[in-house]
Amino acid sequence: MVFRLFWLLPFFILVSPLWPDEPPASPSVPAASPAEADAASLIGFTLENLIGRFGPPKSVYAVRGNAEWQDDVVFVYDAADCYIFKDRVWQVGLKTYRKVKIGDGKPAVALELGEDALDEGNLIRLSLPGRGWPVELQVSLDAGGLVTAIFVSRSDF
Repeated sequence: MVFRLFWLLPFFILVSPLWPDEPPASPSVPAASPAEADAASLIGFTLENLIGRFGPPKSVYAVRGNAEWQDDVVFVYDAADCYIFKDRVWQVGLKTYRKVKIGDGKPAVALELGEDALDEGNLIRLSLPGRGWPVELQVSLDAGGLVTAIFVSRSDF
């Protein structure tokens, strides 16, 4: 019996370098769009982070603000627009957030966002927790009470 085990020893010595110490890391698959990620977590992303995670944008355009420092460059992805000031994302425009989507009525928005949401007429705001800076959800409504825009942004910017 010992003799048989002795013959297996060279086999294990020869095969052990071929056996990986750790399982190979699975390649990380980027999310298809920022909407599939937690939009609030994108606030503060650098351009390198954004492109590394979602790839190049479908298009890019500029938005003129009331003052020069309010000008933004916007990276457009299928489900979201990422507003960039200098080299960081400060706002994400979405087509949907949770169960709120463009075209929904104000009662549906209020029901989904709950009592913590602040109703300011044509704008509903909700503070989002757990960030290094204040982040909020802003839902814009038209005169008929329908959602026209959804943004997650730094509220101190």
